[in-house]
Amino acid sequence: MLRVLCSKSSVFSNSSSLARGLAKTSIASSSSKLSFSTTTTTTTTSNATMTGGGTIIKKDETIGFKQLFDDESSTYTYLLWDPTTKDAILVDPVDIQVDRDIREAQGLNLVFGVNTHAHADHITGTHLLKQKIPGLRSVIAKASGAQADVLVEPGDQIVFGRRSLKVRATPGHTSGCLSYVADDSSFVLTGDTLLIQGCGRTDFQGGSAETLYESVHTQLYTLPDDTLVYPAHDYKGRTSSSIGAEKDTNPRLGGGKTRDEFVEIMANLNLAYPKKIDVAVPANLRCGVPDVE
Repeated sequence: MLRVLCSKSSVFSNSSSLARGLAKTSIASSSSKLSFSTTTTTTTTSNATMTGGGTIIKKDETIGFKQLFDDESSTYTYLLWDPTTKDAILVDPVDIQVDRDIREAQGLNLVFGVNTHAHADHITGTHLLKQKIPGLRSVIAKASGAQADVLVEPGDQIVFGRRSLKVRATPGHTSGCLSYVADDSSFVLTGDTLLIQGCGRTDFQGGSAETLYESVHTQLYTLPDDTLVYPAHDYKGRTSSSIGAEKDTNPRLGGGKTRDEFVEIMANLNLAYPKKIDVAVPANLRCGVPDVE
């Protein structure tokens, strides 16, 4: 069943059974300190009360977008918002960058702190964001086994104002990895599943090279070639790629590489043990809550 996670000012303005069904599965957030209120109206007809606030999103209207970077972990955090309602979300926030993220979000209504997976190289900032922004809720994959206010599954939509991200399961780096596709397919946030000219490692946290290969080819490479790819990390100063470019030139997953070729590549990377994994993963499974022991 499709679930739609909604910010408070998101409105489904239809009295049909579909709209009622969406309302039942929507999860409304309360206002935060960085609040932006909207007003809706109702019109009574002879048969039903219709909720006002229906909207048309013009084809050239884009999602508000900021790409933020943490030098210590080479992590990209994404601030996304609806330019009209100002409802906003943060994707893959880092604990030591929470104050920066809040400054960047001034004038916006942050409703969700979203993670692509339980990272091994930094602690998520969602716990600290929840402390500083009353009403903000944390989001992560149900398959991750992590704690969060909202556990999402493939096909769910994360709605902020009139805009949304669709949830796609892309396991392989970890068993709970997700990618988030913009409602207009203009971009996809790929987490550690697909990096620029690379991919996440597959040798811990339930990782599987075979599974990652399938995830990329069935869930990401099926997007339009001009869909922009925004990963959770980059170590060479690159900011984005595209689905078409990665299909053609990614040295691990592009150029017609077979599954067996990819599995062999990943088996011979000989990567070092992540420095922060023993601290970061347990904390991230608790939504960033520090160990109380």
